[in-house]
Amino acid sequence: MGRFVGLFYGLVSYVIFFVTFLYAIGFVTNLVVPKTIDSGAVVPLGEAIVVDLVLMSIFAIQHSVMARQGFKLWWTRFVPRAVERSTFVLFSSLALILLYWQWCSIPTTVWDIANPRIALAVTALGLVGWFVVLLSTFLINHFELFGLQQVFSHFMGREMPTPSFHEPLFYRFVRHPIYLGFVIAFWAAPVMSVGHLLFAAVTTAYMLVAIVLEERDLVSVFGDQYRNYRGRVPMLLPWRRSR
Repeated sequence: MGRFVGLFYGLVSYVIFFVTFLYAIGFVTNLVVPKTIDSGAVVPLGEAIVVDLVLMSIFAIQHSVMARQGFKLWWTRFVPRAVERSTFVLFSSLALILLYWQWCSIPTTVWDIANPRIALAVTALGLVGWFVVLLSTFLINHFELFGLQQVFSHFMGREMPTPSFHEPLFYRFVRHPIYLGFVIAFWAAPVMSVGHLLFAAVTTAYMLVAIVLEERDLVSVFGDQYRNYRGRVPMLLPWRRSR
C-alpha cells in the first residue's frame, strides 16, 4: 500500500510540475494563459518591485536549499527517500504557482520590435529556448530528474541505478543547456516590459549562482570525471573557452 501511495504521489507531483511548466511558457511569452508576466495587477512601482522580488526569492531559496545534498540527507530522515525528488518537484511547482498568482506587472515598455517579421523571429527564438530546456531534461533522464523513476522503482521493489556521467548532444557544447534554454526563453521577447526585464535579470543572476552550487554537488558525486568535463566544456556560451 505504501508503494502504491508513493507512486500515486509521484505521478500527481509530476502532473502538477508539467502543467506548471507549460503555464510558464505562456506566462513569459504573454500567450494563451489568462495571467501573464505583463497582465498582472498594476500597483505602485516600489510595491511591485518588492512583491516580485519576494516571489522570485521564495522560489530561489526553496529550489537551492532543497537541491543541496546536505539538506537531502536531513530531509530523508522525515520523508521517504523514494519520494524525496517528487517532494522537491512539488514544492518548486507550488512556489511557481504562487509567483504566477501574485505577480505584479510593471508594464512600462523597455523595447518593442515594430517589424512583424523580426518580432515573430524573436518569439520563435524564445520558443526554441523552451524546447532546449525540455529536450535537455530528456537527454539526461527526464523521469529521474522529476521523480518518476524513483517512485516507479520503489513501487517495483527495485534499487535505483548508480548515477553515471555522460555527455549527450547539447552537453558536449555547454555544461548547462537547461539554464541556457531558460536564458534564451526569458530574454527573447519582441516586447520587453520593465516587469519582464526584472524577471529575466533576477532569474539569470539566480541561475549563475545555482550553477556554482550545482557544480559543487556534481564534483562531489563524479569527482575528477566532472572536473575534467568542466575544464573542457564551457558553462553556458559554447563559443567561449571554459575556465
